[in-house]
Amino acid sequence: MAATGDRARASHEAILASLADRIGPQKFNAWFKAATRVEVDEEHVRFNVPNPFVATWIGNHFTEDMEAAVQKVTGRPQPILICVDTGLSRHCRRHQLDTQATQVARSTAGAARGASAKAAVQLRHSLESFVVGPTNQLAYSAATAVAAGARSDFNPLFIHGGCGLGKTHLLQGICNAAAAATNGRSRRWRYVSGEQFTNEFIQALKTKRLEEFRATYRRLDLLAIDDVHFLAAKRATQEEFLHTFNSIDAAGKQVVMASDAHPRMVGQLTEQLVSRFISGMVVKIDAPDHATRVRILRRRATTINVPVGEEVLEYIAMHIRGNVRELEGALVKLSAVAALGNEPVTLAMATDALSEHLAQTDSALTLGDIEMIVAAYFGITPADIHSSRRTRTVSLARMVAMTLARRHTPMSYPEIARFMGKNHSSAVLAVQRFEKLLAVDANVTWMTASGPRSAPSRKLLDTIQEQLG
Repeated sequence: MAATGDRARASHEAILASLADRIGPQKFNAWFKAATRVEVDEEHVRFNVPNPFVATWIGNHFTEDMEAAVQKVTGRPQPILICVDTGLSRHCRRHQLDTQATQVARSTAGAARGASAKAAVQLRHSLESFVVGPTNQLAYSAATAVAAGARSDFNPLFIHGGCGLGKTHLLQGICNAAAAATNGRSRRWRYVSGEQFTNEFIQALKTKRLEEFRATYRRLDLLAIDDVHFLAAKRATQEEFLHTFNSIDAAGKQVVMASDAHPRMVGQLTEQLVSRFISGMVVKIDAPDHATRVRILRRRATTINVPVGEEVLEYIAMHIRGNVRELEGALVKLSAVAALGNEPVTLAMATDALSEHLAQTDSALTLGDIEMIVAAYFGITPADIHSSRRTRTVSLARMVAMTLARRHTPMSYPEIARFMGKNHSSAVLAVQRFEKLLAVDANVTWMTASGPRSAPSRKLLDTIQEQLG
């Protein structure tokens, strides 16, 4: 047992050391050093991280580096899983959280790496593989209408909802349908994230190639922009995007967008942009119902070629009610356990293998959704909420997020505090302070790109709560 533990520690340290060499000490210290645990088995390498925000960020920015580090150490390519373990939150240090917030805020300052190459990458999702249910039927119908022709009645189409519910799937599906169109002239389309659009715009300014940038976007037949809430508080980028949007729309072409929140709930967007966003079709995707969750699991099991009985699918669907990524993650973990033991997947195995997973992710993901929605409303990032910054806006957002966590999740004060990188007393005081404001419906004030904004505390909380579904 001691030898096994030594080998595990050696693999953990070797992979992290290789990763540090690839991405540099600054990024490694901010995202991996203190609160990441690597576990290696025969089928997968699992990176355990303290919260869903970090999981999403490193998945979007460091997946290729992580895969390369794993291959260098293990001598072969292996799939990687990024899992949330809230117990690791206690290892986070204040300076690490602040560095994360700073890096997120500055992520648009650098050049867009490989922007042209990214545009040519084959998109992985199709409309045919989207599992339709009552909570996403309207969004799917609108997406298929947009995919059917160069111009639909839904322009722009704005899809919003929590993380992992299928927004990206629909946007990519629309683009793949445009790419596959055979009726006449092929449609010029582009799928980008809000971050990538911002990076490309800044790079065009720096290199004096703004006209080339504008020509690339304004001549499109279809522009799909994911995570459009990333434009919050970026005035110059918002102005450029507004002109891009107007040019595409005036030419009778299509714009499709996705965001974590309704346009009016994304803080620090200009009124002109909000007005344009809501002038078309705005549709929300909610968490899938039980029957849809079962169908999602059944399709995923077929995709990864793992025989799973209906009783196991029902068990997973019953206990994981959040997003699609968590459903699929649980199924992948279960298939790995079965492969390691060379055994069929059974209900007993699922109950045992997923018990820890369910305990860790059930409330953590709910809190992750809360902080995503709160951050979008105030025009900041979840990293700001985790940081030690005490500006009026960040402090208010942190109080609101903690209050909602107490009201809408079973998490205790210590658990909320660990999740957000704070201590127990800070969480208690934050909730108590905001509850006092609610008791007298006091006005609260925060800063936006156009100046200070204020609202009665109860109305503010009600507005944000509506987005929790």
